[in-house]
Amino acid sequence: MDPFRIAVPDDVLDELRARLRRTRFATPTAPGWQAGVDPAYLRSLVSYWAEEFDWRRAEARLNGYPQYVEAGTHFVHLERDPSRPPVLLTHGWPSAFTELLPLAELLDVDVVIATLPGFLWSEAAEGPTTRAAIADRFHRLMTDTLGYDRYFAFGGDIGGSVCGWLATQYPEHVAGVHVVHGPFPAEYAEPITAAEQVWLDSDDERGEADGGYQAIIGTSPDTVASALLDSPAGLAAFIIEKLRVWSDCGGDLESRFDRDTLCTLLTLYWVTDSIGTSFRPYFDGPHNKPRPTITVPVAVTQSQEWNMPLFPRSIAERAASDIRRYLAPERGGHFMAFEEPELVAAELTAFMAGIGQ
Repeated sequence: MDPFRIAVPDDVLDELRARLRRTRFATPTAPGWQAGVDPAYLRSLVSYWAEEFDWRRAEARLNGYPQYVEAGTHFVHLERDPSRPPVLLTHGWPSAFTELLPLAELLDVDVVIATLPGFLWSEAAEGPTTRAAIADRFHRLMTDTLGYDRYFAFGGDIGGSVCGWLATQYPEHVAGVHVVHGPFPAEYAEPITAAEQVWLDSDDERGEADGGYQAIIGTSPDTVASALLDSPAGLAAFIIEKLRVWSDCGGDLESRFDRDTLCTLLTLYWVTDSIGTSFRPYFDGPHNKPRPTITVPVAVTQSQEWNMPLFPRSIAERAASDIRRYLAPERGGHFMAFEEPELVAAELTAFMAGIGQ
């Protein structure tokens, strides 16, 4: 495999800064973040992105990790201990491989961080971007490209769902899966317990309060992408609002993501023109089929975002028949591997050690 290095041309960065300097900002509809992104905060971040953020420094740091693009998939491959099964780390939206680097640093096995199809330098899928299709691509990466016969898989959000599909489609190769959301069953058969009903009701409430993004990118992704691909400030607004709402930041975005972290993620999306193709898993959602019960060993370190503190273990047990570890910590949100890497690393390491080869 030929190594891949990030090398953004100077003219692309110059144009980005020029666009940022010409940003027209919204007149606030309500104070602070009550109506979406806070225009005053966005103005401050855009100024930092244009005038102070050092992309070349961020680029050099990222290039310190061995990266490759093979068969249309961008990935990081850290080789540490070939005597034990490796672990595949998978991200969600609106995220990137960078979310998983702090976790990868703490693991002592071989680590593969795969970029989802249509994100950054990973090619979009030729057909519908279903969870099963992503699982197929990632399994080929682990086995055909990298030569691993047996591996663990970790993820949250879209990546967590992909882990479930890896487990059900390739149980003889997947030693175990570790997720931070769910796992969720394909259906909720009666009887439904009181605790389960409370969570299901809360999930409906979450959909009403926070589901606008999913409704629009799931039905009109090209409309949204046309705006975000032309305005880096608009791209920033769309992404950072979700980072703030879904992370365990208590309303203070920079308590979890400093400005360099934010600008690195935003620049990655901008220079790869990939925000539109990152919407594909939402638009193609109706193509997802019900997933069978997960029978391989499962570990759960449950995110504490939004309504997830109400999530009862019994729902996970509907989806997976062999849950070996289950932890609902009091901290850590949607981006658990980035927000609480030490906690996740300890749980993942113990889970893998308990299963062994």
